[in-house]
Amino acid sequence: MAVHLMRELDNLKKVSLTLAAMVEDNLRLAMKAVVERDEPLARKVIEADIEIDRQEVEVEEECLKILALYQPVAHDLRFIVAMLKINHDLERIGDLAVNIGERAVALAQRPSPTRDFHIQRLAEIAQTMVSRSLDALINQDAKLAREVWLSDNEVNQLNRDLLNEVEEEIERDPSQLHALLALTLISRTLERIADHATNISKGVIYMIDGDIVRHRSKFFRKKFAAEQAQGSGEPS
Repeated sequence: MAVHLMRELDNLKKVSLTLAAMVEDNLRLAMKAVVERDEPLARKVIEADIEIDRQEVEVEEECLKILALYQPVAHDLRFIVAMLKINHDLERIGDLAVNIGERAVALAQRPSPTRDFHIQRLAEIAQTMVSRSLDALINQDAKLAREVWLSDNEVNQLNRDLLNEVEEEIERDPSQLHALLALTLISRTLERIADHATNISKGVIYMIDGDIVRHRSKFFRKKFAAEQAQGSGEPS
């Protein structure tokens, strides 16, 4: 039975990584469509969500099948529970990439704003968080997962700065209203994507260490930040 369980767990990892790759690629293409004002590409992003949803259902069915047939315990059980949660976050990131694609369609049909208000920088950080959270999952790296979690603060600050700057720009030049509103929606969407990347990193921490950290965010953020500071201060 153990051999069969390991085979099923390996298959679950494969289908989960397939979903992760699809989501990550669609997010990248969505932001490319925004930056390049590429409406056809944005519409491809929107259409690709059908396959992402199908893959998300397959991952969930694999998790439930393993739970029903093998009744795993300890680390194997934590792995499956974490994968169910991570699967949901991946699907939500896929949906949010579609939202960005829809905003990209709107932007492509209007004059470009005079500035991008650091939207590309915000996108880079959010996409990096998604990528690194998935690397932490693949490599079972709790330290990397903690680093992803800590980086969420920068995304939140950039989003706040962008919203303030856009508000000032709308007051200065109301003719840009629709394009600037689209940028604020993209910014907010990127912040939500970063939140889901953070959730994935928390799932990885639970999977590896058994720590449920979502209700103790302040304590663990301080703890992880202190550990990082101590590590960076050690002599090489």
